[in-house]
Amino acid sequence: MKKDNWIIKNLIMAATVTVAILILTILFLKFITRHNQELEVPDFSGMSIADAQSLANRESLRLDVTDSVFLPRMGRGVIFRQNPTPGSLVKKNRRILLTINSIQPKKVSMPSIIGFSLRQAKAELTAKQLNVGRLIYVNDMATNNVLSQRLNGAFVPTGTLVETESEIDLELGMSPDNNMTSIPSLVGFSLVTARDIIIDNSLNIGRLIFDESVKNYSDTISSFVIKQLPEPTESLTHMLGSRVELILSIDKSKIEAQKKR
Repeated sequence: MKKDNWIIKNLIMAATVTVAILILTILFLKFITRHNQELEVPDFSGMSIADAQSLANRESLRLDVTDSVFLPRMGRGVIFRQNPTPGSLVKKNRRILLTINSIQPKKVSMPSIIGFSLRQAKAELTAKQLNVGRLIYVNDMATNNVLSQRLNGAFVPTGTLVETESEIDLELGMSPDNNMTSIPSLVGFSLVTARDIIIDNSLNIGRLIFDESVKNYSDTISSFVIKQLPEPTESLTHMLGSRVELILSIDKSKIEAQKKR
């Protein structure tokens, strides 16, 4: 009987020790991993590195600039994008990777696109990291033939050094018997893709309207079309160079809502 009691006591003691070790291990792991002590990543976009670093220090986060772009409409040296994204939950001292807008813009030599078709000119400008700006149509025998290349309203000679991402306006020919185009469907496309489609259809970007979900420049670049004016057409109903107004959002649920109407 005494022997049985001794075995039971030892089993109880062993079980107690095991449970205690298990509890201590769980508590230790919670401490090491900072369980339930995650931090919400703030939005650093549009901030200078100095301001972002000050905020990161207060939030116990680390910043690391890993890439740069050049966007002429954005402040020089400010933060363009981050990873993890704003609102993400991370552990203390997590490293936040930043892409900043370059302080010194890269310059390229302006190519000669006079005599090119609109499609050829667009491809040539893209290869040089330049963008097609406004399409200016004038009467001419050849529709969509480039007659002049302009920057900020003035003719820009071939070989001139211009900043990358600059918008080059094109003066294009338009014959009386070939001066109409259709309006493409743009709902669901990103702003960048919508721009390309609009230009490919010999149209101009009109007013851009962003809803309340678009809060900064990064959101602007990531936004997509939820509505357009005029509505899409299948026939040739609009003059070349007509403007298409876009309403944009980063709330994807609005695409489906728009399609159900």
